[in-house]
Amino acid sequence: MLNKIISEEKISQLKQLIDDSHNIVMITHVSPDGDALGSSLCLYWLLHSMGKNTSVVVPNRFPEFLAWLPGSKDIVVALDDNDRANKTIAEADLLCLLDFNTINRINWLKTPVGASKARRILIDHHPNPDIECDVEISHPEISSTAELMYRIVSMAGAPYDHITKDIAECIYTGMMTDTGNFSYNSQDSEIYLIINELLKIGINKDEIYNRVFNTYSVDRMRLMGYCLSKKMRIYEEQRTALIYLTAKECEHYNYQVGDTEGFVNLPFSIKDIDISIFVRQDNEKEKIKISFRSQGSFPANKMAEDFKGGGHLNAAGGESYVSMRTTLSMLEEAILNRKRYEKE
Repeated sequence: MLNKIISEEKISQLKQLIDDSHNIVMITHVSPDGDALGSSLCLYWLLHSMGKNTSVVVPNRFPEFLAWLPGSKDIVVALDDNDRANKTIAEADLLCLLDFNTINRINWLKTPVGASKARRILIDHHPNPDIECDVEISHPEISSTAELMYRIVSMAGAPYDHITKDIAECIYTGMMTDTGNFSYNSQDSEIYLIINELLKIGINKDEIYNRVFNTYSVDRMRLMGYCLSKKMRIYEEQRTALIYLTAKECEHYNYQVGDTEGFVNLPFSIKDIDISIFVRQDNEKEKIKISFRSQGSFPANKMAEDFKGGGHLNAAGGESYVSMRTTLSMLEEAILNRKRYEKE
């Protein structure tokens, strides 16, 4: 039996909005990850089974290793078909915003979302949401939005709690990917109660793991080797690792969306490392993306806040709009002053 962390009032409000709506669109953040797609497709299938007209719209393409998820072929990618994405959002009478806490996280979709007169539901696990919604279900203490979706449908009762194998696979994928295969943000025992229920429904967790983590290209493996041998800095006294890649280096290894997924976690195999930072130049978006990870009590989110970002205690993200050289210099200064973040 799971603790009821979501209020009955919010569950009731969510159900009422869904009952009153027919065209329901799920929207998630730019560069959708496993949790973004897993939670969105979970709700997509659930509401579809209830007779609703459902769609999932994302700003840009998602990694190939998530293309097997049930319903992924029906996702509207705005970067590929902006007119269709705008039309889908404009025709919605309910927007479900999943796995992001600020409107800037959906990039160019914020214009059609802002113009929409549809009601809004926010379901997310990132701290300090600042999106105006009719119903906000935000729980930063939860490991993933996919886990939050499971808790919502469990509390909502029939017909919401009819979790098919397809829905269960989407939920598990979201939970697994947002915790690094349950290696961080996954200490809560109730996570494993949920997994137990998903296994009873019939998911094959080993097969899901292989589909997500063991389907990479030769180029991706060579890029990983290059990162570890040539582009990793170790700050022993600060117990920190930093890996960085320029856009030119990514191009040399035929970078595809999702190829560097998980690279930030690799240095944790090194003894005593408890902070890892991964930096990648993204010419398409004219910015530098920064991933922060930590183990133990170090607040990765506090360090990320100095780089226009934020997130969770052990997993956060940021970005930079200056040169790679300047970005690395700023990061090195933050690393050398890690004690400042520990005192906050």
